[in-house]
Amino acid sequence: MLPPPGFGSKGEVCRLTKSLYGFKQASRQWFAKLSSTIVDQGFVQSKADYSVFTRVKGGSMIIILVYVDDIFIASNDVDAVNVFKQFLDSKFKLKDLGTLKYFLGLEVARTANGISLCQRKYTLELLSDAGMLACKPANIPMDQSARFRNSVGDAVLDASLYRRLIGRLLYLTLTRPDICYSVHKLSQFMSSPRVPHLQAAYKILKYLKKTPSQGLFLSARSELQLKSYCDADWAACPDTRRSITGFCVFLGDSLISWKSKKQQVVSRSSAESEYRSMATVTSEVV
Repeated sequence: MLPPPGFGSKGEVCRLTKSLYGFKQASRQWFAKLSSTIVDQGFVQSKADYSVFTRVKGGSMIIILVYVDDIFIASNDVDAVNVFKQFLDSKFKLKDLGTLKYFLGLEVARTANGISLCQRKYTLELLSDAGMLACKPANIPMDQSARFRNSVGDAVLDASLYRRLIGRLLYLTLTRPDICYSVHKLSQFMSSPRVPHLQAAYKILKYLKKTPSQGLFLSARSELQLKSYCDADWAACPDTRRSITGFCVFLGDSLISWKSKKQQVVSRSSAESEYRSMATVTSEVV
């Protein structure tokens, strides 16, 4: 930035009092401004996810999810939401897109029975970019007996192709827990992918070809009771001999959390790996 003509002398600089678009600190300053404005209205910022804000007044509850300049508001009080949107519009220029139907690649369909979440458009775009729209569908995302190693098979000629594909599949696991385990296994070989790893990734695409619109259903009539299940695959990794933890958490009949992750230490017995898996899901429930 240059000072105006005739202003200042040699050695003087201009100090910015307002962050400008394009500066590396602009996004941080924007979120600081937005979050402080929301907190001033009685909202509490979540400690687990700093993009989530909640406010409870009597029987009225408002939940806000912020992604850069996209804001998603959920509430059981329509009047309170309208008042809050008018307040935000007075502070910032807003464009109200109405009832949520599409948000960051997630398609939302609401009925009297509940809410359906899927990524059908994202899945079809993924298949189209990979040239797999006309492929033969597969019944399963990965063979149960599949064991992958770091050094088995020829190296992939274009490693960026594999990394880009796995990255897009990781985002798809937001609504597809059925491919979470398969994508997790293949994401371990991002640094040096091999041909068997790429072939396994293509098989996941063939499985998605059969069920592109599959997703999650959050029931409106299920009980508000937490249920969790966990399991462990002892010494599943042939290179590190570490086990894999898998768990899922239900709120009533609705699946709300799941994970498939390699344990950080080597378990000396299957019982030890199961206990570590149980500890992980307990932390998630808490």
